[in-house]
Amino acid sequence: MGTTLTPRQLRDLMPFAVLAGVELTDASPQVVRGVMAWAPERCTAGGAMHGGALMALADCCGGACAFLNLPDGARGTGTVESKTNFLRAVRGGEVTATTTPLHVGGTLGVFETELRDDEGRLVAKVTQTQAFQYPRA
Repeated sequence: MGTTLTPRQLRDLMPFAVLAGVELTDASPQVVRGVMAWAPERCTAGGAMHGGALMALADCCGGACAFLNLPDGARGTGTVESKTNFLRAVRGGEVTATTTPLHVGGTLGVFETELRDDEGRLVAKVTQTQAFQYPRA
């Protein structure tokens, strides 16, 4: 599926991404990059960025990458499985997510997202499966 959407236009198609503070910086079928700034309202009691906030960033980038890889005839995509390994806490700055497709088939796609802190350290790794949705006959 070809698209001429800018990263911001693509992000704006996902109202939750806007609410969560996700910014997309690059968006192509080969790679989607996004960032989320540390903020107190995105943290646990200990001041570390909440795992749910990190997963939201990864899911938004994964969903955007899936959308950019929709097979001909597909009208949308949805996450059917997501697995996250958390590797370190984020206590400031911003997190950068980089999503790449591992597999794009006719009904499912598998996408991998690396989350890194300001120092380039791996914060989390997410693998998610996206189902491609087609119009019903």
